[in-house]
Amino acid sequence: MEKDMSVQKTVETIAIAAKKAARKLAFESTTRKNNVLLRMAEALQEEKEFIQAENEKDLSAGRQKGLSAAMLDRLALTDKVIDSMVVGLQEVAALPDPVGEVDEMIRRPNGLMVGRMRIPLGVIGMIYESRPNVTVDAAALCLKAGNAVILRGGSEAIHSNLALARVLQEALDSENINPAAIQVIPIADREAVNVLLSLEDHIDLIIPRGGEGLIRFVAQNSRIPVLKHYKGVCHVFVDNEADFGMAAEIIMNGKTQRPGVCNALETLLVHRDIAADFLPQIGARLKDAGVEIRGCPETREILADVKEAVEDDWYAEFLDLILAVRVVDDLDAAMDHIDTYGSQHTEVIVTGDYANAQRFIKEVDASAVMVNASTRFSDGGQFGLGAEIGISTTKLHAYGPMGLKELTARKFIVYGDGQVRP
Repeated sequence: MEKDMSVQKTVETIAIAAKKAARKLAFESTTRKNNVLLRMAEALQEEKEFIQAENEKDLSAGRQKGLSAAMLDRLALTDKVIDSMVVGLQEVAALPDPVGEVDEMIRRPNGLMVGRMRIPLGVIGMIYESRPNVTVDAAALCLKAGNAVILRGGSEAIHSNLALARVLQEALDSENINPAAIQVIPIADREAVNVLLSLEDHIDLIIPRGGEGLIRFVAQNSRIPVLKHYKGVCHVFVDNEADFGMAAEIIMNGKTQRPGVCNALETLLVHRDIAADFLPQIGARLKDAGVEIRGCPETREILADVKEAVEDDWYAEFLDLILAVRVVDDLDAAMDHIDTYGSQHTEVIVTGDYANAQRFIKEVDASAVMVNASTRFSDGGQFGLGAEIGISTTKLHAYGPMGLKELTARKFIVYGDGQVRP
């Protein structure tokens, strides 16, 4: 009981301080926010040895626990990773500041001027796993959008995250901005997450990033609005009017470039009219790249040595060199499959038929719908947002990659000259 009360008090204290910091941060000038972001970039370089020494504590503990090589790689703050965080901070500083933007200003018949102003959300709680670089990415975006952020990373990265937070807070303090604007919860106990999710009086939004289990836990237990995506079951549909060479490059890039990310290709749909010609070509390339194909009966008739796809494969986010393949009758059948099994993340059609492309764009419900491009482009940086804090497959209030604008809301502003309502 004492332990639970201690966790409760610690997290509540962090949240109260964050709310206080957020109130002032909301009207900090763009210049001051940019200055502190650039100071943070310098501080990461200056404190690299300290950061990497703390990171080694996590790596050593991870090796002892038997973490996989892939997990250890995600955890490591190498020179390259730190350099990328530095560049990320500089890039966020260079982005336009959305806070204070006014649009839709109209004059009403009674003379009132009514418009909308973009404002920070307030305090954001970020719950994530493994990658400590998320600490810096999330802090930078939240700060630029005028929000305080409470960060709760995975227990396997606690030393790394606390070290990064210390460096970022010292940069805030050097620019006379309240260090409570960026805080890491210093508790590995899962109870800290439960407490965080209960503090609706102090926190305005929760953003979870990680595996489906984590995100479902957060969504089911939070009393605060949650922006989430459970998984990325991304499809490519190769239409009968597709260029085979283009289709093959899009498929290979989507599946093999980084198979362990949420915008990787997981299911390939092929129009029946071209299946006999196209599948042998792409099948050979996928096999050479070490991809395991799990196919429908028709796919298995065309391709030798292909595993039989079971129902769960159509729902699966493999995050590995595994691809589910189905032959479909036509565009409508492809869209029906996506509607049934998709996760509203990213969907692609490869086609030379303009009408089919337009139907796909209009009728497929996903946060990103593409024509003749790889699923791997579904990313805030690739979409011109500069950076992203995550991808939302919920529609309130953001859909798709979330950049600075998605970390703000809009309030109505009204200018009058004495009007009263009759």
